[in-house]
Amino acid sequence: MAPKVLISDKLSDAAVQIFKDRGIDVDFLPDVGKDKDKLLDIIGKYDGLAIRSATKVTEKIIAAADNLKVIGRAGIGVDNVDIPKATARGIIVMNTPFGNAITTAEHAIAMMFAAARQIPAADASTQAGKWEKSRFMGKEITSKVLGLIGCGNIGSIVADRAIGLKMKVVAFDPFLTPERAASLGVEKVELDDLLKRADFITLHTPLTDKTRNIIDAAAIAKMKNGTYIINCARGGLVDEQAVREALDAGKLSGAAFDVFVEEPAKENVLFGAPNFVSTPHLGASTSEAQENVALQVAEQMCDYLLDGAVTNALNMPSISAEEAPKLAPFVRLAEQLGSFAGQLTESGIEAIRLEYAGAVAELNTKALTSAALSGLLTPLLQTVNMVSAPIVARDRGIQVEEVRREKKGAYETYIRLTVVTERQERSVAGTVFADGKPRIIQVKGINMEAELGPHMLYITNEDKPGFIGQLGMELGSSGVNIATFNLGRIAPGQDAICLVEVDGQVPQEVMDRLAAVSHVKQVKSLRF
Repeated sequence: MAPKVLISDKLSDAAVQIFKDRGIDVDFLPDVGKDKDKLLDIIGKYDGLAIRSATKVTEKIIAAADNLKVIGRAGIGVDNVDIPKATARGIIVMNTPFGNAITTAEHAIAMMFAAARQIPAADASTQAGKWEKSRFMGKEITSKVLGLIGCGNIGSIVADRAIGLKMKVVAFDPFLTPERAASLGVEKVELDDLLKRADFITLHTPLTDKTRNIIDAAAIAKMKNGTYIINCARGGLVDEQAVREALDAGKLSGAAFDVFVEEPAKENVLFGAPNFVSTPHLGASTSEAQENVALQVAEQMCDYLLDGAVTNALNMPSISAEEAPKLAPFVRLAEQLGSFAGQLTESGIEAIRLEYAGAVAELNTKALTSAALSGLLTPLLQTVNMVSAPIVARDRGIQVEEVRREKKGAYETYIRLTVVTERQERSVAGTVFADGKPRIIQVKGINMEAELGPHMLYITNEDKPGFIGQLGMELGSSGVNIATFNLGRIAPGQDAICLVEVDGQVPQEVMDRLAAVSHVKQVKSLRF
């Protein structure tokens, strides 16, 4: 059955057509996002949800989304999605952070010019017939210092444009490396240094607990007199009351905001302040940007729903369309290794270690680790998948370690998963053969080769003559058919392991009889 997608906000016809052309069953209901009750009523039947800013994907909506696998936001901001709740339900949340980057950067530059030359007020005055040339004395931007708070995708485009306008650019961004700063032609500085030096300050950072009110009264006090502030990023980055007071006092020469703490901003403390320029969140509002993000989110959602490729996800490692086919068998292997270990673990897990050797070490191991965690935790928690498992592991204090190494041993490539519990360490290793099927190649240091079927018996025993015959007789007399039988041992007469694939679930009374067979130490029924 084809995946089913709901578009609950306005998206272009071309974006809707992308879903149709790629075989997705799509319902285009652009007004349903504003109707919370209607959305709640219908969301359960969809695999994907494509939105803009009007749809609020709340905890209640997510709880009702029984089949939802992906939420795609056409645009960068995902303030309207409860990402932690989506992650807990295993729903990927993706956005389109680059589709409107140029448009938003250009708007910031336009707002800087508008404030520097008082263009909106001058326009209104001129059209009123006043011709007040002397009133609107502006400021050149050439040779002035532009301070960037945030120098990611949008900030770097602003820097490029500002350098082209012969400005000196300084940037505060904890994630900006010196090499990246040098390549952009900007000077990386601390925030206090930026506040003291900048003639114009523009913000290009997400709204987080650390960045909320990053420009407050204390920050404004550190600025030189006559500074301009431009915010085309997120409402809440700037203390609006503090800016109003600084504009009224003449500490700031101007401010230009495209975003506000409360939107739509019908009333705001900044409205009416001297040389304050405002626009109604127009950063991404060009026809080119709106089309770009709509087409991009449609392609991303199709790639995931049809091929398993993950792009621009906020709660899941990215998997490119090229990677997805190569990764798929190793994702399955990692998941099986995790499930194998999880079904045999009976005490609290303290840590897991994943060793990637050979060719697999060159792949996207973050995605593989997510798959392994999903397999490991599912037997214990049930409602876990690749999206939610890393968060669940972190919340439970499970330490996760990845090790990459070159080929070692008889196999060209393998994954070894080691689980550390309160009482012991247990490891299981596997590989993918040329047929694309995962194989177990080692359990607790004992070499073997086994393909895991839906129903498996895991038996540890002493390596004694007659054991295999007794086991086969017991299963046969109980009507249990053996599909495959795999045996490994440390050395003759020492500890051994059997992995037996059977045709169905083995009844508990049969399990009890198997546990009583001579030389058996442990019997477990495993499902894959």
